Amino acid sequence: MNLSLRGRVTWSFFIANILVLTLTFVVFDFLNNLNKEIENISVGFNRKSLLMDEIRISAVSLLKYQRRLLTNKPTPEQVEKVMGLCESFTSQLYTLDSLYQDPEAKKVVGQMLSYVDSLKLLLSKGAIFNRGGAGISTIGELADKILDAFSEFQDIQYFESVERNKQVKTIIDETKRHMMIVLIIGFLFTIILALVVPGKIALPFKKIKDAIRELRDCNFDVSIYYSQDDEIGEIAREMNKMIHAFKVFEELRADRISLENRKFGVLANMVKKPVMVANAEGSLIYLNDQSYSLLQVQSEDVIGKEMTDTIVPQSLIETYELAIKRRSKIENIEIVIAGKNNEVEEVSETEIDENGVYQEAENGEEEVKSPLEPLFQGYANVIPIRGKESSLDYYLMVLSKEVFT
Repeated sequence: MNLSLRGRVTWSFFIANILVLTLTFVVFDFLNNLNKEIENISVGFNRKSLLMDEIRISAVSLLKYQRRLLTNKPTPEQVEKVMGLCESFTSQLYTLDSLYQDPEAKKVVGQMLSYVDSLKLLLSKGAIFNRGGAGISTIGELADKILDAFSEFQDIQYFESVERNKQVKTIIDETKRHMMIVLIIGFLFTIILALVVPGKIALPFKKIKDAIRELRDCNFDVSIYYSQDDEIGEIAREMNKMIHAFKVFEELRADRISLENRKFGVLANMVKKPVMVANAEGSLIYLNDQSYSLLQVQSEDVIGKEMTDTIVPQSLIETYELAIKRRSKIENIEIVIAGKNNEVEEVSETEIDENGVYQEAENGEEEVKSPLEPLFQGYANVIPIRGKESSLDYYLMVLSKEVFT
């Protein structure tokens, strides 16, 4: 599927938003489930705690009236009150029994119910009004058993509270683990998205940048390979056309320069005078035939090299250096190019002085020979060919035996 650059960015933004929303909803769902589970546990436990508070109040009230019955002469009102407490206590115990599934807790609740029922049965027979009978002691024993059972049930509730805290902690830890896994998966998807999407978008620009870098280095044998039919594809095709135009222009320019060089060479050789051209860096870039003949050098010995690294006479080098330094025309500088002695003789104590004169010491006397005839003795004129910058200047030197006017 070919997507435009705008389409790719849009889809990337859409996928990123979907990923963020998905992570948000998943985390919210985890937190919501955690809240519900903790709320369910807390509501059930709080209901049991409230019911235990009511049972505690009923038990305390029952014990209070039981003591009154034991210490004072019981009255029908007190018996009726105790009967009402027993009815309320029984109702509370039945409700408590429905809230527990633990067999141990149901056993203790059942014991308390049996004790309360026994107490109700005893009170209903009126045995309590017989102080000399066993009714009063039986009421005290039942009250003590109810109290012991209630204490045992409180221990069960305490252990249940500990288990509840452990359960809540387990649920929280499990939720944290699930959320961490989801976040890690989301983070990995984000990394993959961050690696893939920018690459799909930035890769074409990298190709264009590489092509521009090659063009900057004057390499026109380059093209941008991009097959997508989008905005970047249009840019790539236009740049390939531009590169082809540059290549054609460079070939035409090279042909034109070659033609102009040939024309210049013909004209320079027609002058019949030594002609040399150097660039702004002091390197020779052209010599005509007369210059090669005069200096007795080959093109590979001087072309493109620093004049100080060649056998070009020092007088020519100094003249060029002066012209390059001033960036101005130099006229009629006297030049002398000394001749070269090609004959090699083994003569003891023989030297050549600075003027090319033989001096041979024989029997303590100096014999002076005739100096070598110079190869060239005349004048040099340097004409600067200015460029847009000083580094693009060229300097044309013409040697002549006559003074230019």
